[in-house]
Parts: sequence; C-alpha cells; structure tokens
Amino acid sequence: MEEKLPTGIKPYLDKLTLGVTRILETSPGVAEVTFVEKEPAERHTITSWEKKNSCILPEDLKNFYLMTDGFQMTWSVKTDDTPMPLGSMVINSVSKLCRLGGSSMYTLPSAPTLADLEDDTDEEGNGDKPEKPHFDSRSLIFELDPCNGNGKVCLVYKHAEPVVSPDTEIWFLDRALYWHFLTKTFTAYYRLLITHLGLPQWQYAFTSYGVSPQAKQWFNMYKPITINTALLSEEADSFVNKLDPNKVFKSKNKTPVLKKKQASQPPVSQKSHTSMTSAKTSSLAGNSSRK
Repeated sequence: MEEKLPTGIKPYLDKLTLGVTRILETSPGVAEVTFVEKEPAERHTITSWEKKNSCILPEDLKNFYLMTDGFQMTWSVKTDDTPMPLGSMVINSVSKLCRLGGSSMYTLPSAPTLADLEDDTDEEGNGDKPEKPHFDSRSLIFELDPCNGNGKVCLVYKHAEPVVSPDTEIWFLDRALYWHFLTKTFTAYYRLLITHLGLPQWQYAFTSYGVSPQAKQWFNMYKPITINTALLSEEADSFVNKLDPNKVFKSKNKTPVLKKKQASQPPVSQKSHTSMTSAKTSSLAGNSSRK
C-alpha cells in the first residue's frame, strides 16, 4: 500500500518517520513525499529467518520488523515542472535481508566469491579503530539497504566462529568494497537514515573521502538535521585536484632548459662571425684600393 505525504499523515507514520516529513514539506522545491506503508512482519517469519541463518536478530531490529516489515520513503524535487527523484530511505524487509558473500553465484566449486578478497595482512582494529568485517566464515553480513547502487549498508555479526555472537554493528560497504563503520546499533543507524533525509550518497559522509561534489550541492540545498557544518564550509578549491607543475615535471625541466641555452649560443657566434667577415671584407677592399 502506497501513501503520498504530506497531506493526511497518520499519527503512527509521523512517529515512525520522526516528523521528518514536516521538514520536507517546508523545503523549497520538494514536489512530493511518498511513503510505502508495509504490514508488520509475522513472528514466525522472523523465527524462520533466524533458524535459516543460525543467528538471532538484535532486539531493536526485531521490534522494528514487528511494527513494519521494512521501510521505504522517497521524495522528489521539481526541475522544469518535472519531478525528479532525489531522497530515498530504504530498509529491506525480512525476506530481503539476504546474506552477503555467503555463497557463489556459480555452481562450480572453484568459482570466485567475496571471501577470496580476504587478506591475512589486513589491519585489525587498533585503539579507536574498530575491527573490520570479514567476507569469509568469520563474519555474517546481511544487506539492510542497497543504497541505489552507491554501496550497501549491512548488518554485521563480526564474530561467527565457533558460534555466532549476538553482538551486531552497522557498516557501510562502498563500491570499491571497503568497509566503513556507521553505528553500534540499528536504532542509531535508523536515526542517521532519517535525519540525513535519504540524500544521495549520504553514507559517504562517514568515509575518509566524503561525499562527491555533486552530492555536496544537494547537501547544501537540503541540509541534513545532523550534518557537520564543517563538511559544507570548505572552500570550493578543495574539490579541485591541485597539481604542482614544479613537482610533476621536475625531471623534465632540466633538459629543455639546457637545450634552450645551447640553442641560443649559435646566433651570437654567427653575429660575431658576420661582423668579423664584414671587417675582413672592408680591409681587403682597402688593400685593393691601395694597389
């Protein structure tokens, strides 16, 4: 069942979206806000999922599914009187909470999998840096949000051996298959999702390289509630690749300079040679006249 907001918002929907629909209503250029209402998940569906994957869903995520089997909210902006989809907030239903890297897509036993990307030399968590998830049997990873192809938000059980630990975390897997920590709990992630308004690539704000320049333009126009102002106050020059020609062409500058100096010497010698030739000609002319 699909409902279009903002008119006639049901009270429980307003609580579910933390009132963010009202913010979008008053934002300039927002054409429509669409919320796909879903029925609560059945308890036996959750139990079957847990038995199938040999793990227990965290309590906050389980309670969320018992209230609504997934979440989908989108909003558009009007450009040239035509609505253009922009914001997207998605949490997969229980049936779409699929394991990532669990098995090969091929039937051949030697087919490559994500586990082949594992490297024993990868750095583990040190100090404030948490330990990264593993694609092999050491971790269980489930996809919460496909992020419109910009990456994947995952529910991660980092310790799956010898038995699965009930402790979970939420991580972001970018398109280059690098992991970035988001939150400790699903509740904390859900708040991030809502307060960032589902803006394109908002998860990249929690990576070392940040959001793209194009996404930053949308961030400036529709500032997320929890946005770090330092992210938006950077100078425009910081997004331009700065190259120092003196360093890039350091090894190539010496040879051309020497060649230019050598090439500039012959004209001088020709000039002196010309003057000497004219002087010799005049002296010969003088001698012939004397004769």
